[in-house]
Amino acid sequence: MHRTHRTKLTATAAALLGLTAAAGTAHATPPGPGVVGTVISRTTVGDTDYVLRVLTIPPGQATGWHYHDGTIHGFVRQGTLSHYDATCGSDGVYPAGTSITERPDYTHIGRNLGTEPLVLEVLYVLPHGAPLSQDAPNPGCGFE
Repeated sequence: MHRTHRTKLTATAAALLGLTAAAGTAHATPPGPGVVGTVISRTTVGDTDYVLRVLTIPPGQATGWHYHDGTIHGFVRQGTLSHYDATCGSDGVYPAGTSITERPDYTHIGRNLGTEPLVLEVLYVLPHGAPLSQDAPNPGCGFE
């Protein structure tokens, strides 16, 4: 089932994006040392931007607290994503081969608590012109 979901996610992203946009580097908000986001493709259809990005988070690092203005669909290619909400509680642990969907305006942090790099394939579905993410203050959790 996970392979089917990934195939559907990849096929949908490829169809929406056409994989024709120029590649570039994007920055996580606010990233830990060594966190790298690379935009694979982006396109706009009507009032919606579709951005396909690969995000790599080194062991012991995190995305920083943030939220998105649209829906985000992610697939864990490698490692394990530990995901926390603004209550400081875990709202999911996602090993390689699993997917995650984040709703708009949901403050959270993604952490790599493992020993290998965490690699995510992410499709951002955002209002036209919106940033990939918006910084959010730490809601009082004992971690960043």
